[in-house]
Amino acid sequence: MCAAARTLPDGPVVDAALVRRLISAQFPQWERLPVTPVSAAGTDNAMFRLGPELAVRLPRVEWAAAGLRREQQWLSRLAPRLPLPVPAPLAVGRPAGGYPWEWSVLRWLDGTNPVAGSLGAPEALARDLAGFVNALRAADPAGGPAAQRSTPLAARDGATRTAIAQLSGHLDAAAATALWERALRLPGYDGPPVWMHGDLTPGNLLISRTGRLAAVIDFAQMGVGDPTADLIPAWNLLPAAARPAFRAAVGADEAMWARGRAWAFSIALVTIPYYRHTDQARTANARRVVREVLADRGAPAAR
Repeated sequence: MCAAARTLPDGPVVDAALVRRLISAQFPQWERLPVTPVSAAGTDNAMFRLGPELAVRLPRVEWAAAGLRREQQWLSRLAPRLPLPVPAPLAVGRPAGGYPWEWSVLRWLDGTNPVAGSLGAPEALARDLAGFVNALRAADPAGGPAAQRSTPLAARDGATRTAIAQLSGHLDAAAATALWERALRLPGYDGPPVWMHGDLTPGNLLISRTGRLAAVIDFAQMGVGDPTADLIPAWNLLPAAARPAFRAAVGADEAMWARGRAWAFSIALVTIPYYRHTDQARTANARRVVREVLADRGAPAAR
């Protein structure tokens, strides 16, 4: 997405000129550094590179501002307990000059987003992902905010059924509905609340040239609760052959693994109609997840 695009018609224009003004006014020690838009910036937040070592992350919409504040409050506390770099803020910017929300200056993290089906070291990556999830779960959860994706699957029922209806003609709706209804009957999580990332999609992971996990970014949905949703990379990224290594390393029992698969299925279903006109790569990967989950459970594959 172009860094100057508006997500909403009346939203602020977030471009390099705005970033230069904000940096100059609030952090003059960095005002001489070049500002470069990052082409892979997401729909909710804009990202700009600030010189060779820093980055600036600015929300485009109000709901993204809430997620950024969560990162600002908690990531610096969690970062020392995690095995990989995360975007803990170096500085927090204030609303100014017509821009309405807080924003962050971060250290630039090197790496590229992995692509499902093109992983160089999938089993090693599976173990890296599990190590990160386990370290996050082991961090002290005291006082942490409730994770947005720590809800029971039933909380996603309406959105999931709506997505299935929207995709009628593109998948076997009866098979998808039957699979989802079986998932709703799974036993819920009965463990202690723990930290979770909440959105471990390929776009929020960075890998090195050797294919190993190099960093994890975008913690807007982080929080404490049921960590099941952090199993979704088993389906949105890893090939089937690498999933057992991930499952064994995170210690997921049959019920948790089935709930994780249902989370991946639901998220993919909702992703397809939401992004099909704006993000073809994300939509294609979501379609792949739906096909694989349906096939994995013995249902007819999505078309």
